[in-house]
Formats: sequence, structure tokens, C-alpha cells
Amino acid sequence: MSRPTILVTNDDGVFAPGLLALKQALTAIADVIVLAPERNWSASSHIKTMHKPLRIQKTTLADGSPAHSSSGSPTDCVALVMGGALGVIPDLVVAGVNAGYNVGIDVTYSGTVACAMEAVIKGVPGIAVSSTYFGEERSDAATVRRLAGEIARGMAERVLEVGLPEYTLLNVNVPALPAADVRGVRATRMGRRHYDANEVEQRRDPYGRPYYWLGGAFPIDEEDPDTDVGAIQHGYVSVTPISLDLTHHAFLAGLRMWDLTATLHNGEV
Repeated sequence: MSRPTILVTNDDGVFAPGLLALKQALTAIADVIVLAPERNWSASSHIKTMHKPLRIQKTTLADGSPAHSSSGSPTDCVALVMGGALGVIPDLVVAGVNAGYNVGIDVTYSGTVACAMEAVIKGVPGIAVSSTYFGEERSDAATVRRLAGEIARGMAERVLEVGLPEYTLLNVNVPALPAADVRGVRATRMGRRHYDANEVEQRRDPYGRPYYWLGGAFPIDEEDPDTDVGAIQHGYVSVTPISLDLTHHAFLAGLRMWDLTATLHNGEV
């Protein structure tokens, strides 16, 4: 029986240590190909390059294994491979290990999660894997990444065996703890994560002109352990199924009760 093929990619750049840890873990169960951005695209979401050509370069990871980098975005990398740019179509796409949790509303910003979304759109399952930012670990950083890689390998084996529902990806977050301190793995829903609305900081350059920094606020998370944000806080690995169908189905019936025709030229068609 032939081995499956897995594409490993990320949004932190091809030389990010999390990508290497993920690739090394998945090599035990599949033929792994790597195509990732040549630079960091964190918080790029589902950006796609449509106004200029893209290039792919051969490169070598820190362990000496071959890989490819692209001038494009994280989702460009998935689209390129699914379009045949590397001569093989993967059975599964796994993105990560991201430097920083992707929980709650952050999944809408995440290039890592967007890679898994692009895989689903192109017809293969997708898994996004994330852990902590550098410097936040209560355990050795390399150990945390290895643990995340091992968990990703287990999830990949299961997905390759049974598949996923249509238009569904898995979002996996691994707490920055020693393996012995991880309390288990929980199936979760997206939780609530709040940011200070005033996250814009204005500064002045040497010529007195204003410039701005975005995104410096720390999140405030709800602690429900049945959510991704709560599970991480309580020491669990979080596995959240995310659907590409963003319809608010519970509100749809109520919306149909609105007089929507009145919004079109005051009802005059």
C-alpha cells in the first residue's frame, strides 16, 4: 500500500522552526512535501496573489531535508501545489506549527488556518496546528514544538483514515506545557476572545510626521473549557472543527421576516 502525501506549509515562513518540527513528525506516516512562503505572513488571513506572477525556489531546511519556498502568500502555496506546480497532489494539507495560538476570533486573521481552508476549497482535508509564541513557554520551545508535531501526526492519521465532513477543517491548538502536564485533548467550539478597541498607537518619526502601530493589545479570553480559548487555559489540547459555511443559520429565519424588499429603493422595483 502506497504512503499518502502530505503538504506542509505555514504563514511564519519556510525556515520557521515550527514548520520543521511538523515536517519531521509527519514524515513517519507520509511522503511530505514542503512549500511555504519565503517570508513571514502572520495575520495575512486568506490573501491571494492575483496581480503578479509567483515564483517557487528550491531550498534546504535546517535538518538538511529539501523543501520549496514561494514568493506568494500562505494560501498561494496551497493553491500552487494543488494546481500541480510540484508535480504531485497531496492527500492532506497540514499547516503550522504556528508561533502563536489561533483561537477564538483570531482564526479569521490567521494565515495558518487559511491554508487549511484553501486545502478544503481545493478538495482535500486541511489541518491547522498552532502553539505559543516564542518566549511564552513553560517548557523548552523545541519540546513544545515536538509535542505539537506528534499531536498533528495523530490527527493526520485519523483524518487520512476517516476523512472530514464537506467544507470542514480541523483547528488544533497545543498548550505550551511539558507533555506530562498536558491534561488531555478536547473537542471544542470557538471561544470568545476580546481585544481592547483602542489598539492603535500613534507615534512620530524624526520629521514629526505621524505613523501608527496596530495589534499591540493583549486578548481577554473567556474561560469555558469547552471552547478553544478555555481548553488552552486549562492545559488541554484543543481540536475545533471549523466549517467554511459562515451562514448564521439560527438567524436566517428571523432575517427572512424582515421586509427586505423595502431596502431596494423603498420597495419600488
